[in-house]
Amino acid sequence: MDLPYIFNFNFPLPFWIISGAILLFFSIQLVYYLLVYRKPYVYEQKRNKSLPLSENLPSVSVVIASKNESENLEKYLPAILEQDYPDFEVIVVNMGSTDETDVLLKGLNQKYPHLYHTYVPAEAEDVNGKKLALTLGIKAAKNDILLFTEAYCVPASDHWIREFGREFSKGRDIVLGFCKLQVGRKVAMRKFILYDNLIHGLKYLSLAVLGKPFMGIGRNLAYRKEIFFEEKGFSSVLNIDEGEDDLFINKIAGKKSVGVVVSPESMTQSDVVNNFFTWRALKSKYLYTKQFYKGVSSLVFGFETFSKYLFYLSVVSGITYGMVFGNYPLIALSVFFLVVRFVVQLYVIGKSSRLFNAGKYHVNLFFFDLFQPFNNFKFRKYANKRNRLRK
Repeated sequence: MDLPYIFNFNFPLPFWIISGAILLFFSIQLVYYLLVYRKPYVYEQKRNKSLPLSENLPSVSVVIASKNESENLEKYLPAILEQDYPDFEVIVVNMGSTDETDVLLKGLNQKYPHLYHTYVPAEAEDVNGKKLALTLGIKAAKNDILLFTEAYCVPASDHWIREFGREFSKGRDIVLGFCKLQVGRKVAMRKFILYDNLIHGLKYLSLAVLGKPFMGIGRNLAYRKEIFFEEKGFSSVLNIDEGEDDLFINKIAGKKSVGVVVSPESMTQSDVVNNFFTWRALKSKYLYTKQFYKGVSSLVFGFETFSKYLFYLSVVSGITYGMVFGNYPLIALSVFFLVVRFVVQLYVIGKSSRLFNAGKYHVNLFFFDLFQPFNNFKFRKYANKRNRLRK
């Protein structure tokens, strides 16, 4: 007696080719989500959260470069100046601001004596302005540990510096952190912006946890002052717009001891993204400098994107072939692996999103996953065009 078709394993060759492709690319995707993207969440879960009584915290200098940011400084700088930390200073470098920045800083200095402010000379303002400002701030710093953020960012807790200090007390040379985005509900593509920022953070933090750091963000980043001068400052990236954070870390991270801080207390947050165009400008800076990264990070995540689309293509091929030729086992297999991948992705992204406060995801995750690489490609073209016009 002949077996029903579903139990007959004498399937045609296309069945084995398509099902093999689905299984291969599914397995690759599983590795990325469970062994790479899940790393920051697992790292935080395993971290010893109790502060030892004999904790020996190093002195820290917080460095901020600011231009025409008096409103943000007035709103956010007190939260930095009032950190719960035994020994720190805050250095703000005024980059030729024409607003009330100078008056504000002088006023704050009366209340907070550990605030120091300097400025970039007007004649040098347009010559690598941000890099020059940070260099001046670094030279003015009296402590070896340098912690960087932006004028439009605020620490998520009064233990922000403490979380970095604890990591440096372990002998780290560089410590990478995360910056949460607070995006207004009326901003176009709000949920996608939060997702994009989360995935970006998971990429550089995951590889750092795995011992392969490749970048950091100037909104929440720290390293030792001696490293800056050992590497001759930003001299290697002076000919590139931006890059004073990610490109500098990309250059030095492979040779140093790198730690990460992913606790809620260690993060900064920003409400700078108040419309689509602000987000595009912020995102485009990273996509432009990304082209100059050295190392395998671009290949690692490029392969993840490549395998993702091949997985989707294999699934669509399996469903289409199954419907045309009545191969229902292939349809069932295709749908099964599609659902399993989505469930795993939803689990990993959901856990990470709760840690990084990046919103809730459901079916929209499927569309964000498909759309993000196309959006990055579009923004990269915009960034390259913008930088060509500047020259």
